[in-house]
Amino acid sequence: MKDRMPRVFISAAHKSSGKTTLTLGLCAALHARGYAVQPFKKGPDYIDPLWLGMAAQRPCYNLDFHMMRRDEIEQQFARAAASARISLIEGNKGLYDGLDLDGSNSNAALAKLLGVPVVLVIDARGMTRGVAPLILGYQAFDRDIRIAGVILNNLGGSRHESKLRAVIEHYTEVEVIGAVQHDASMQIAERHLGLVPANEQDAARARIRHVGERVAAQVDLDRLLAISANAPELSVPPAAETVASAERVRIGIAHDQAFGFYYSEDIDSLRAANVELVDIDTLRAQALPDVDGLIIGGGFPEMFMVELEANTALRSSIRNAIEGGLPTYAECGGLMYLSKSLDWQGRTCEMVGVVPGNTVMHERPVGRGYARLQPTGEDRWQETAPVPAHEFHYSSLENLPADSIYAYRVQRGHGIDGKHDGYQQHNLLAAYVHRRGSGAQGWIAPFLNQVRAHKARAAA
Repeated sequence: MKDRMPRVFISAAHKSSGKTTLTLGLCAALHARGYAVQPFKKGPDYIDPLWLGMAAQRPCYNLDFHMMRRDEIEQQFARAAASARISLIEGNKGLYDGLDLDGSNSNAALAKLLGVPVVLVIDARGMTRGVAPLILGYQAFDRDIRIAGVILNNLGGSRHESKLRAVIEHYTEVEVIGAVQHDASMQIAERHLGLVPANEQDAARARIRHVGERVAAQVDLDRLLAISANAPELSVPPAAETVASAERVRIGIAHDQAFGFYYSEDIDSLRAANVELVDIDTLRAQALPDVDGLIIGGGFPEMFMVELEANTALRSSIRNAIEGGLPTYAECGGLMYLSKSLDWQGRTCEMVGVVPGNTVMHERPVGRGYARLQPTGEDRWQETAPVPAHEFHYSSLENLPADSIYAYRVQRGHGIDGKHDGYQQHNLLAAYVHRRGSGAQGWIAPFLNQVRAHKARAAA
């Protein structure tokens, strides 16, 4: 399949250049004009996509070399981009940054794979003539990358902007398509895992609208659209045909202020597998609904641990259901919620208690970055291939029994204790790592096998 698919890659010279705020503003500004904007995020991130999706009013999809094959990235991009007027891919870190020395999983590699022109965001604080060798160096480092424009960010005023524009025009042939003044009102509040999730902020939409207005006033949106329209045709390998699932199942999914870290692709895959997703508010629901399985993703349970503790009725309902064999999958924040207690900032709150360990928050990350797991052979899901994953947690799970059964050995990363991850009990699998659910190595297929087998046994 070939298609033009207008698209732009928003990258930067280095991390913390303001590209997330600018991409957010671009999504909001273009959406306000009436355009269908499809956002993507490079890498394993949950928080930025929540904001980008809210700004564009479309789900944001992740594209990640560690957890996706190249053809899966191309197919996911094509599926989501097909109905959009413009697709914006926000990079992570700098344009040439990545896990491997050869740059095979860098932002630049993704831009090349998808044939995306790059708009480089430059944090211009304290910079004048030095902006020219920076741009020239980024162009020269990889001639296969098309840097189609730059957006100057964090400018110190109109004189600063004029100097930078004159330098760039004199020494380079790169077009300046935007110049954004330093503006504290555009900043999004941060916390230890990055941007505050949009599903926690009542004022999120107003903030997004404000950022969109400020970006629209300082970035040439017409030029951005023109750059996107000049992206080359994209050839996409055909996706394997999906076989319709047999029996429909109802699966509860924790979705509220405390829990909300789910990949948009995985939500699509669950629904395509004939799953009815039933949202559960862990802060307010008094009982687990009638479901065939349960998913509790990541989030910030420590921020709501008082409310979670106070909801004794739901905690008891979840504990009884899991102990009764309800197939349950939990990641990171979900694992913390299912433990006996959560300790943070000198306070300890009781949690569900089905995982016989105590969660303790720390000031520094315990597990951070890409991970790789090897099934132990004792996992109930009967996985055999290595599992690509990622983790970012500030807590540790302490006082687990010595005879605990784990689904995985940690080959890269930390997991629960530096050696193992994936605590198992009854039909529960709870891990610190985050996994992609879709695809051949995803968690969705084996989880649904457990769900349907349990439902069949219960009906027999």
